[in-house]
Amino acid sequence: MAELSVVEITAADTYPLRREVLRNDTPSHEVGFDVDDLPGTFHLGVHDGIRLVAISTWAPRPYRDQPAIQLRGMATLPDLQGAGVGAMLLQAGCERAAAIAPVVWARARDTALGFYLKHGFAIEGEGFVDETTGKPHHVIARHVS
Repeated sequence: MAELSVVEITAADTYPLRREVLRNDTPSHEVGFDVDDLPGTFHLGVHDGIRLVAISTWAPRPYRDQPAIQLRGMATLPDLQGAGVGAMLLQAGCERAAAIAPVVWARARDTALGFYLKHGFAIEGEGFVDETTGKPHHVIARHVS
């Protein structure tokens, strides 16, 4: 595998992977998020020297009435899932988020829960079906500071 690096990207940079990974086999093809351009939102990706192979969006959004960062739109190219790329991106994002708020939370697809639990997140509450994707989700959270 080529040398991987975590880089800051724009919302528009995330759109191709959001479309390919997150909107594949869903009723929605919308790739823009309401938080993409809000003050304090940042977007991180993993670049392999040639292409962007993973993406994530991190937005200041309260969780349970406390300051927090919401992780949205985390995706890795299918051929690199399970290769540590997502873990690298998640770690970098949580480190940056820790300077802003004590908690990172997300609405995670049930198919990704094992990944998040392995990286220190806990499931919060009952599952639900996300309206945009039509897929089962749970809220997850992790203390980062």
